[in-house]
This record gives sequence, structure tokens and C-alpha cells, in this order.
Amino acid sequence: MDPLTSALKVSASGLQAESTRLRIVSENIANARSTGDAPGADPFRRKTISFAAEVDRASGASLVEVERLGTDDSDFNIEFDPGNPAADEKGMVKLPNVNILIEMADMREANRAYEANLQTIKQSRDLISQTIDLLRASQ
Repeated sequence: MDPLTSALKVSASGLQAESTRLRIVSENIANARSTGDAPGADPFRRKTISFAAEVDRASGASLVEVERLGTDDSDFNIEFDPGNPAADEKGMVKLPNVNILIEMADMREANRAYEANLQTIKQSRDLISQTIDLLRASQ
């Protein structure tokens, strides 16, 4: 397979992986203040994502894929809020182990990686188009 097509495949796999990462980060942010269904129940647990390299046998290109979606096993945040329906008998409420600053940093990083892959696809398509134009002109 030619290098430009390989570049397209690599970038497309990166787009898909970063899109999944953005979805996971968005879920974490959306549930950052959600509580359990009942007093003392566990709230939303932060989701994590892991990537792995995969070699495409047809092209020999090293692609990225989502290896695993998991959960962060760190402790929940606990706040005193006796008026909350999810508060236990001491008035303590378990909140998700989501840190908005970390999620925003992850979102920014995923967005930049997504944009870089998108730019690579655009450049590869432009180079393929220019190559076709040169071949047409030489005939």
C-alpha cells in the first residue's frame, strides 16, 4: 500500500480513538456532580480509556485502537450536605471521583490530537489530488 493511503488509515484510526476519548471525557464531565440513587449509595465512577498500537497487516501501518474502557478506582469525594437526598445518616454525600480540571485538560489534549489527525487527512488528500493532477498533465 502506498504511503499516502497508509497515512490516511493511521489518521482515521486516530480520529476514531480520539472521538471515543472525547465521548468518555464528556460523560465524566456530565456526571461530575451526580450522586447515588439512595442514601450512602455509590455515585458515578470516573471512566478511563487506554489505547494500544495495532499493526495493519495489509499496509504495515501502525494504527491506534481503543484497548480498554475502564473505571478509576480512586476514592469518591465526600461532602457534608444533610439536605441532599443521597446523604447518609451523618449528612455526608458521596460525589464522583471526577476532577473537572483533569477532565478539561484531557478534553483539550484529545481535541488537539483529533485536529492533528484531521489535518493529516486533509494534507494526504491534497497530496493524492496533486499526484493525480500531475499524472493527468503528463499524458
